[in-house]
Amino acid sequence: MGRLPADLRPRPLWTCPRCGHRFVTRNLWHSCVRVRIGDHFKDKDPLVRRVFDELQRVVRACGRTTVYAQKTRIVFMVRVRFAGAIVRRRWLDAGLWLKRRVQHPRLIRVEDFGRLGYGLTFRFTSPEQLDRSFRALVKEAYAIGCQA
Repeated sequence: MGRLPADLRPRPLWTCPRCGHRFVTRNLWHSCVRVRIGDHFKDKDPLVRRVFDELQRVVRACGRTTVYAQKTRIVFMVRVRFAGAIVRRRWLDAGLWLKRRVQHPRLIRVEDFGRLGYGLTFRFTSPEQLDRSFRALVKEAYAIGCQA
């Protein structure tokens, strides 16, 4: 099996010279603020950290993933950001980028991105709530993040 022609190969990711975060296009808007993941869990119920740790295990089971803590959220990316988490005092809101609408008991919000798909937000209060159907959705979002 040979290499793909140059016009079909994905372009290398651009790295911001200030913060080191990588993006699919040059100069994509972002904040260069550096935050530690642990900072998101200060003064939060310890159960929320366990929910996040389980989400991170689910995401990483899909394959190699980069995790960036930003000022207001934590994002997961391969070539592009496909999942994220917003830490609240007593729960975790997990977001996925999918190309289709879905139904799930933990789904609390759907944003329509037009031809790009949907931003889906799920609310979790315990690690056990990240069920088999949610794990399948994470795999689907991961594939979108790969831009395969």
